[in-house]
Order: sequence, then structure tokens, then C-alpha cells
Amino acid sequence: MYKDSGVDIDAGDALIKAIRPLAKSTNRSGVVGDLGGFGGLFDLKAAGYRDPILIAATDGVGTKLKIAQEIGIHHTVGIDLVAMCVNDLVVQGGEPLFFLDYFATGKLDSDVATEVIRGIAEGCLQSGCALIGGETAEMPGMYLLDEFDLAGFSVGAVERNKLLPKNNIAINDVILGLNSNGPHSNGFSLIREVIRIECLELEKPAPFDQTRAIGEALLDPTRIYVKSCLAAIKSGGVKALAHITGGGLIENIPRILPQGLGADLYAETWDLPAIFSWLAKTGNITPKEMARTFNCGIGMVVIAAPDQALNLQNILHKNGEIVTPIGQVVERSKDDGVVIHNIEDAWKAT
Repeated sequence: MYKDSGVDIDAGDALIKAIRPLAKSTNRSGVVGDLGGFGGLFDLKAAGYRDPILIAATDGVGTKLKIAQEIGIHHTVGIDLVAMCVNDLVVQGGEPLFFLDYFATGKLDSDVATEVIRGIAEGCLQSGCALIGGETAEMPGMYLLDEFDLAGFSVGAVERNKLLPKNNIAINDVILGLNSNGPHSNGFSLIREVIRIECLELEKPAPFDQTRAIGEALLDPTRIYVKSCLAAIKSGGVKALAHITGGGLIENIPRILPQGLGADLYAETWDLPAIFSWLAKTGNITPKEMARTFNCGIGMVVIAAPDQALNLQNILHKNGEIVTPIGQVVERSKDDGVVIHNIEDAWKAT
């Protein structure tokens, strides 16, 4: 009877069996038990913590999911889901410990769900956290049969005396930018509107990258900065980190600055990736609007004292990041927190 209403319990059970090895591959110190319980268990003491502060984050992938569903590529959004949560944990100094996902759909397609969760497991491996549970909800009538939505939840920990941001951020501190690899998981409602207005087909070559289809290029997963940033934090030189998500550089950097301090950034110090140049030109989007909507090529920001900046650059570079000094901390009210200098000329020329 329940199956006749559109909910297939057997399909759900088969999915759990299929994803159990994926979850197991992400196990780390502190994990207790296996999938299938009413809740996931984690032992902080076994993970090596003495006086921890727990940090929790939750997020989704947004309308980037629509592109994944339209072109049938599903594993990359699983990486996005993890990235959007764990990158928020590391900016507070936290090591991501475990992750749970929520997958909701009109009709469960086990192949699609397995691919999504395969991506989630990959994101967990990249960030060093364990996939210890989740929920799959089949809800006909709430979603169309071929639609699904995702939410993620992650918990991390940091020793009390290592919490970020530090309280010693000062004028002339250096701001380092870590390269993004595209829009990550923000601004896709605007991206999709530009595609609609231009009548572009997702399977055709991308105007900003002729070697790939538009849809494939837009699904590049969000970079996970956890391991590189944890290595930098371990050196002791990091004063603060900011994950550049919705709101872009203009709205995210002030979140980590104390009252009375702002940031001067210099647009010519980093290259605006081709996808953003194309969006700005095609969508007639002003540079300021670009900078408060997209990451514009900088996915994470690090603040450090001038005498620590070069060492941190080297550490981050050794851990796979492309790092550029993009500005400094200045005296300024938070209402005018971030000023990006030469933005019109630098981004117009790209």
C-alpha cells in the first residue's frame, strides 16, 4: 500500500546497503559504530581533544542542483555539499570531525542517490571528516519525481585556546587570497538567469571554456580548503580566515574584522577567471555587484601579520593552494568595510 502511494521502502533499504562501504571509507579516529543506528556516535576523547569547543555548520548546494539534474551529472554536488559546511568550520579554527546528509526526492532513484553520496564521501575524504549518518526522504507530492534536494550538517572541534578569529587583528595585517576554481556553489540563480536570457544550451561548448560543455564546466565542485588551512593554522601565524561564499568579498571579510577595521583589496593583484569575465559582460553585471555576489576567483581569505605572511604563503602553496597577497587591513568603519581598488579598470581589461 505504501509503495502504491509513491514511497518504496525496499529501494531505501537497497540504497543503505549500497552506500555503507562509501561511508566506511571515510572513517577516522573518534567514530563509534556504523550506519543504521538512530544517530551517529563520535568520541571526542578518542579523537585527541582535551578542552574542545564544538563548531556546527549546515548548508546546501542551492540552485546549482538544477544544472546537475538537467545534465545528469550528480557526484560533484555531493562534494559541494561537504565543502560548503567544512570550509565554514575551518575558518573558526575547527577540524571537521563528522558529516551527515539529508537527501530528499520525489521518487528515489538509487543510482542517482548513490552517485550523490559517492560525492559526499569524496568530500569527506578531502576534508578528513567521517560520514556517520544521514536521511533519505522520498516525498511524492512535495518534489517532482525526478527532482532532489540536499542539505548537509557538519560538526568540528577546536581546542579552546586555538579558536579563530584571534583578537589581535591590526592595521597593516596582510590579506592573502586563495584561488577558487569557479563560482563554487553561490550565485547560481543569477548564472541560470544569464543562461536563460542568452538561450544557451547546457550541452554546448562553454563561451568561457571551449573545451567543455557549459553544464559540465559549471559543475566544477567547490574547493575544500580544510587541510591546507589547518596546516597554516598549525604554524601559529593565522589570525583569521574568511570563506568567500554568498555576499562575495565585500560582505564576507567584514564578518571576521573587529569594530573600526576594514580591508583594502587591489583588484589587479589577482586574475579574474574567465567565467566571471563572461558573466559580467554577458549579464551586464557591474564590478561591484560581481564582488558582492560571487567569489570572483578568491575562495578563501587569510589574515596574518606582515612578518608571518610569506611563511604562510609557502605552507599553503606546499599544500596545493595558489596564494596571492591581495590587500591589507586598514582603519575603517564596518559600514564601509571592504574597498576593492581599481576594480573597474582591472576587471574591464580581462
